[in-house]
Parts: sequence; C-alpha cells; structure tokens
Amino acid sequence: MPDSRSEALRLLRAFTQAHGAPSGEDEPRSLFASELKALAGVRLATDKLGGIFAEQPASSGPRVLIACHLDEVGFMVQNITESGFLQFVPLGGWWGHTLLAQRVRVKTRSGREVLGVITSTPPHFLSESQRNNVIKEDQMFLDVGGKNRADVRERLGIELGDTIVPESDFREFNHPDLLLSKAFDNRVGCAAVVQAAQGLYPESLPCRLIAAGTVQEEIGTRGAKTLAHAVKADVALVLEGPPADDTPGFNRADSQGKLGGGVQIRLFDPSAVMSRRLADFVIATAQAANIPHQVTVRRSGGTDAAAFHVAGEGVPSIVLGVPARYIHTHNSVIDLNDQLAAVSLVQELVRRLDAATVASLTHFA
Repeated sequence: MPDSRSEALRLLRAFTQAHGAPSGEDEPRSLFASELKALAGVRLATDKLGGIFAEQPASSGPRVLIACHLDEVGFMVQNITESGFLQFVPLGGWWGHTLLAQRVRVKTRSGREVLGVITSTPPHFLSESQRNNVIKEDQMFLDVGGKNRADVRERLGIELGDTIVPESDFREFNHPDLLLSKAFDNRVGCAAVVQAAQGLYPESLPCRLIAAGTVQEEIGTRGAKTLAHAVKADVALVLEGPPADDTPGFNRADSQGKLGGGVQIRLFDPSAVMSRRLADFVIATAQAANIPHQVTVRRSGGTDAAAFHVAGEGVPSIVLGVPARYIHTHNSVIDLNDQLAAVSLVQELVRRLDAATVASLTHFA
C-alpha cells in the first residue's frame, strides 16, 4: 500500500489535471468512479444531473456523507467569429486581472483538447483611461490559431457550448510541501474524499458512509441540491478548497486560512451557518486526535453546504477546507500537510459518528 503522502500526491495530480468546468465534469467524475469502484462491496450511482456517490449497501447506521464538488471554474464557448476567434462566457467567478495572456484548453465534443490563449485589444490601441480599467470577459477573446469560423469548426472541431479550463501543470512549488496547479478549488476536496474513503471502506464502521462528488457548484451549488435528494444524508462533511488569507495585504496574525496551519473548519459563511453541535464535535475530535486545524468564520463565499444543510428535514453540515492561495486563477498553491490533515480528520470523524452521536446532533426536544 502506498503511504498517505504519495497517495495524496498521486490523487491531487490526477484530479487537478482533469478537465471539468461546470456542465463538463465527465473527466473528474470518471476518475472518482475508477478510484472507488475497485473497493469491495462498494456500489456506485449517479443522480440525473451528473453527481456521483459511492456507498456500501451492506453497511448500516446513520448515513454520513463526505462530499466534494467535481467542477472547477472555467468558461464556455459563446461565439466563433467570422475571423476565427472565440468569445466566451464565464462558468464561475473570475477576475479580469488574472486572465489576459493566459493559456487555456478547449474540450470539443469528440474529446479533443485544443490549446488557446486569452487576449483582447492590445493596450497600444487603447486610451489611457481604457488601459487603467479592468477588462471584462465579454471584451476578451480566445485565439486558437483558427484561420476563420469554418476552419475552427471543421479542422479544430470547436462548437458553441464547448467548455474551457485553464492550462496549468501540477508541480512542486520550490518546497517539498508546497504544490502549484490549477483547480485546487475543488480538486483538493475530490482527492481528500477519495483517499479518506479508500481507507475507511474496508473498516467496520458505525455508520453508512457515502462518498460523493457533486456537479455545478461553481455556478450556484446546483448539483448539491440534486445529490442531497438522492443520498438523504443524516450528516454532511463538505470538503473544499477555500481561499487562503496569509499573503501580503492580510493581517497574518488574524489569518484563519494559513498554508501549513492545518485543515480549516468553517463555522459560517453567507450561504450556511454550520450546525453548532457538529462544529463542536469536529473541533473536539481534531483536538483529541492531535490533527492540525484552524477555525474560520467567513464574511463572504459559499459552498455545497448551502444546499446540504437545508435538504429534507435538515442535515447537520460542516465545511472542512484545505486553504489555497490564488483560487479561481491558473495557478493556486496549497500545503500538502493541510491536505493530509483534512483526510485524517474526515477519517476520525466517520469512525466516531455512530447512531448515538448523530442523534445528539439532530434531536432538539
């Protein structure tokens, strides 16, 4: 069996390099399935939007969901101009400052990936006031080396609706613990869910573990809504790649998302107030198991917990994050030790979420 560090690196490399913009999550979903289907007794299923989940039918006890979202921020081809350039719409939140001159990959219906470069009117042809403004996505275009519209469609196979993601290698970032790649939001969650499940499914657990990947989180937690109905969880642990706050411009002493600070335990963001009882249980478990962690209350942002915590009669939910610098760009950075802490905490929690514990989280009489 590989050690936890090498397994985390293998999974992170595979998941981050998968092409998976919202509505085009086939690659990360296939990877998720291939990693879990070999485990004994595991049943794989999907919802009708494309979310995937794995569980062991023979297991019993409360239904404990560990979930990630499969998609990454990207774009969709909106138009092919007569001269052969692509116009696009964003799938998820982008900041214009980060886009110009960046390489991307367009995935065609046939599965071919076409390299492109994001550009706009050159600054030499703009007035000073125009150069000082952030260029919006609808003023940008994508150069794929096409001669004209027919060439782009016939030779390159690109059509309207094709999805686009950043082109960015996975690599060590000048330190054995630091990693650089696209899509750590949320492929850290994908890798953590898979690694945690691979360690847990062979065990005799006090609960019925469900490992899941949702779709279209980046455009409004849409897949979490459908998957919540499919799995009917009693407790939800949401694995995420939230933004770090340890770079220049932040008060580092007040940072709640430092690289190397451990798994982030989120208590609040505008989309969800986490279950206080579950939050206390999670923090106590991290402390008891000596797992590095950092607690956060966020003024902005949102996750799949927004959908899970209000599903059905309500599902106690918590967000466990691996802080990542520069998310929603081509190059984000994580600390591998935070990833390992997230996996460890998920496993410790699942081993302790028996019927009595879950009842204590959900009964208010």
